[in-house]
Amino acid sequence: MTFMKINSIINRYVFREMMPPFFISLVLFTFLFLMAEILDVTDLVVNHGVSVSSVFFLLLCSIPSLLVFVFPMSTMMGVLLAFLRMSNDNEIIAMKGGGFSLYRLLPPVFVFCFIGFLATAFMSIYGSPWGRLSFKALLLETATSNIHVGLKERTFNDSFQDVMLYVSKIDGREKTLTDVFIEDRQTSGIVSTVVAPKGKFLSDPESSQFQLTLFNGMINNVNQKDNTVHFLSFDTYDFNLKLAQVLSAKKHGRKSRKEMSLAELRQSLDETGKNTPRYKAMLMEYHKRFSIPVACFVLGLIAVPLGIQSRLTKRSFGMVLGLFFFLIYYILLSAGWVVSESGICPPVIGIWGPNLVIGAVGLYLLICNAKERPPRIISLLPRIFTWPSFVWRQ
Repeated sequence: MTFMKINSIINRYVFREMMPPFFISLVLFTFLFLMAEILDVTDLVVNHGVSVSSVFFLLLCSIPSLLVFVFPMSTMMGVLLAFLRMSNDNEIIAMKGGGFSLYRLLPPVFVFCFIGFLATAFMSIYGSPWGRLSFKALLLETATSNIHVGLKERTFNDSFQDVMLYVSKIDGREKTLTDVFIEDRQTSGIVSTVVAPKGKFLSDPESSQFQLTLFNGMINNVNQKDNTVHFLSFDTYDFNLKLAQVLSAKKHGRKSRKEMSLAELRQSLDETGKNTPRYKAMLMEYHKRFSIPVACFVLGLIAVPLGIQSRLTKRSFGMVLGLFFFLIYYILLSAGWVVSESGICPPVIGIWGPNLVIGAVGLYLLICNAKERPPRIISLLPRIFTWPSFVWRQ
């Protein structure tokens, strides 16, 4: 009874040690992933006049897709940093001296990884599809009320159906355009070229119709059927535009595979012919919804021996090693997707293969560490990481 009580106390202690680094990693990695969006967000708010609330909700809708990868990363770092701290403070040695083997420390790790698995599975199965659909709907709503957001200066924009639009400068707050060039192919057999020094947008969100009012410009019509050319100038000219993406979405009404629920993926698999590229992509997406959450277990498993063994090196080396193995996992996952898509191996093997590889490596390191016979590769890794700086100094 006394031993069981001590065991439960140690389990709770190890579990509590993993919580702070997990939440710190969760916030840190989420912020780092969102950093890629900061420049675009700043541009939307400052230069295009999009409301801060719209931008905030766009970012909020993109978070679930990020958390699908952030949760496994944070789970691994939580386990790794907890065992790294206990190892550096000689608590692991004290526990072993008290009769605890390394295997007796695994139950709280698996409970912790199970919580990470549930969080990742929820985001992968429900959160990410909802976030992608909400992001698309909100982006469409923002685009219909701020059509200039989708335009880029000094770039040929083809977002409109049968129309190519070039603008030298955009004033997002006034919704005015400077030095406008339009190539219009909406009428069969006729190519119209419109040039104007200034234009202004008016939108009708209900019909996805946009009116571009141009001032003091010229129109050049080329009839390709009878090879005639007509030229005229104008003081004011109203040009109607429709978003090609909006029309395509209304016409087809088809979700992408990343936006589908599990039931929709299964239905799509049943309706799609086997051995087709679409079927393979759907099948890989279906298995990916489950393989990434399971990665919480394999990454947590490999984090235990890495955290204990890193006591022989610098404290920061454990974090570098953890990020290195997660990068290996992500590379294997990407490679598995490519080889499965190309037909080199079945989709199931390509998507689940990274879990098997990382899990096998983690189990091997754990057994070696439990037997007090750490593999040489662990001791050689610090030299491998420091070799580039050594060569640079030479």
